[in-house]
Amino acid sequence: MPEAARDIAIVRSFKRRLFHLQEYSIFVYENIRGLPSLWRYRKDFVEQMYLIGAQSFPIAFLSGLFMGIIMAIETGHRLETFGAKLLVGRTTSLAMFRELGPVITGLLMAARTGAKNASELGSMQVSEQIDALRAFGTNPIEKLSVPRLAASMVMFMPLTLIADLVGLVGAMYVSSIWLNVDKGFFWQSAIKDLAIKDLIVGFGKPVVFSFFISTISCYYGLATTGGTIGVGRAAVNAVVVASVVVLFNDFIFTKVVWTLL
Repeated sequence: MPEAARDIAIVRSFKRRLFHLQEYSIFVYENIRGLPSLWRYRKDFVEQMYLIGAQSFPIAFLSGLFMGIIMAIETGHRLETFGAKLLVGRTTSLAMFRELGPVITGLLMAARTGAKNASELGSMQVSEQIDALRAFGTNPIEKLSVPRLAASMVMFMPLTLIADLVGLVGAMYVSSIWLNVDKGFFWQSAIKDLAIKDLIVGFGKPVVFSFFISTISCYYGLATTGGTIGVGRAAVNAVVVASVVVLFNDFIFTKVVWTLL
């Protein structure tokens, strides 16, 4: 009996997850279909651009700065062992633009934006504000989710670019002070060795990441049940799932797109 009960529980869990995947797919389709209504809710779109993008500037700035410094220190000391410390600019720029910049920014935004969207929409759901919008003839997806989705897709790329550039500047100064690498040589090496496909991969990832982070967090927010406890649960689930999806998409993007290019 315990084994049979465990098998039943596994089957039910699988069916429940499959149902959530189906509901999420429908939710994504409704978001894409609702994009033409963005002009109607342009004030919400601009507000979300400020909340998601402008207020995330310190996070992107500091994360990019420290990642660039850490990369310069770690790779610089390792390359110095082989007498190749002049390559620190090349390795840092490739790492920042292709991987660290988009992924670190994506994970931080999954935590910040994911928790924000899920908690806000979850609070509106449990307080019946979503039902009130439907009663007044307003589509909650077009009003609440689509502006957040569009704002995320617009603002994530500038945030990633800020993290990349700040990281390179921090690495340049660290290399100059601690490794005695000329600043001009560092910058020339960092920019010269970047290929077009490096930029395509590096700036394509934020668009993909932002799409999934926004839709996942909004889905969990609008599907919230169980009062205030459910709001916290929805925020946690949104952050965890969005972070895992960011890492999974990073693997897919790096492997598939890099191979195709």
